Amino acid sequence: MTTTLTDIDLATARLSAMLLDSRARTLELTRDLTGERLLGARLPIVNPPLWELGHLAWFQEYWCLRQQPDGRRGESILASADPLYDSARVAQTTRWDLPLPDLAATHAYLDDVLSLVLERLKRSDWRTDLAYFAEMVANHEDMHGEAFWYSRQTLGYPAPAVGTPAQMPWGLIGGDAEIPAGHFMLGARPEAMFSANKDRAALGFVFDNEKWAHEVVIDTFAIARTPVSNAQFAEFVDAGGYRRGELWSAAGWQWRLANEAEAPVYWKRRDGRWSTRRFDGYTSLPEHLPAMHLNWYEADAWCRWAGRRLPTEAEWERAAAGSRDLLYPWGNAATEPALANLDGQHRGPVAVSAFPAGDSEAGCRQMLGNVWEWTADWFEPYPGFVRDPYAEYSEPWFGNHKVLRGGSFATRSRLIRNTWRNFYTPDRRDVFAGFRTCALSA
Repeated sequence: MTTTLTDIDLATARLSAMLLDSRARTLELTRDLTGERLLGARLPIVNPPLWELGHLAWFQEYWCLRQQPDGRRGESILASADPLYDSARVAQTTRWDLPLPDLAATHAYLDDVLSLVLERLKRSDWRTDLAYFAEMVANHEDMHGEAFWYSRQTLGYPAPAVGTPAQMPWGLIGGDAEIPAGHFMLGARPEAMFSANKDRAALGFVFDNEKWAHEVVIDTFAIARTPVSNAQFAEFVDAGGYRRGELWSAAGWQWRLANEAEAPVYWKRRDGRWSTRRFDGYTSLPEHLPAMHLNWYEADAWCRWAGRRLPTEAEWERAAAGSRDLLYPWGNAATEPALANLDGQHRGPVAVSAFPAGDSEAGCRQMLGNVWEWTADWFEPYPGFVRDPYAEYSEPWFGNHKVLRGGSFATRSRLIRNTWRNFYTPDRRDVFAGFRTCALSA
């Protein structure tokens, strides 16, 4: 089928809007990161914000501007950009010590690269690879945007001035959704991605770890309709769950002892009640919000205490996608603010009972948004995996990371879908992650 000028113009407009929006959000999230905050504390789970901003410009330039027809890479518009910002070759521990350009020069690099990419999109023949790489770098910038939220929480900085705090009734809903046994297509389908995205800024980009849908067989199972709440997790803590070795895996118990963990990372006892730190201040523990900043070991231990288990990836995706293999829990229509807590719209998580309009076919709530959800599975390639051009995205992490699904309140809505696979090592507590559980037997 011949691509028409109208199709090319529409695709150019969508990609340009996506790149501009990603950049606008980056600047929103980092506007007050000045002075000492430009570097921040030297921790293994964060990057210096000044370095991260420069890395975003470098990544966009590397993939959208520097590729030559003969396969070589052209030079950067910034001298010595590769030794500064190539995350595959610049060790995380050294990023505070690099001779980074100052903030004004970093912003100029961001601006110049984006302007050149937008100009190239206007000129480009749509049969080139630029569409793929432009959407890839927008996705990449969106993911770093969520990482800026994590860093602000980790470092105790104020919440970004994005969205408005939630004004929603609190409450809990209980029970499990019963999912029948059967065959299920796990993973992304090319035709579904492109048709569902025809009216969105995105064009159907899929990272390599989602490719491609393949049949799996699932036994009957029962999965919780909501994530575990703070109140539910507090029962485990108050019952001495962090001191009972029989509730923890061997690796989890070693982690607990090494870190002297007695409760979730930001929880503190005050006057006999739990409080928690959200960004730069403490508040009484909101009981009806999802338990968050939990690592895989903590989620697994809670399951053992409660006589439950974590869902497999396939079970989680089946509960979200339903019997029709939908792109989102509510269907194939794009995300709207009433359907899920995404895009930082409420500056944090909301009650596990919120957003009933986004329920899945099975009646599961908040399968997308609010908090990432740990699954039982290690991050592994799907059958027939073929590495995409961005080689460092998936392949280096197979086998030693656990899979999370569903997105958090800080995830961009254009990024997330039922098939999206996130992955972190099981010890990470800085992520906006919680979990939902399955019954041991249906």
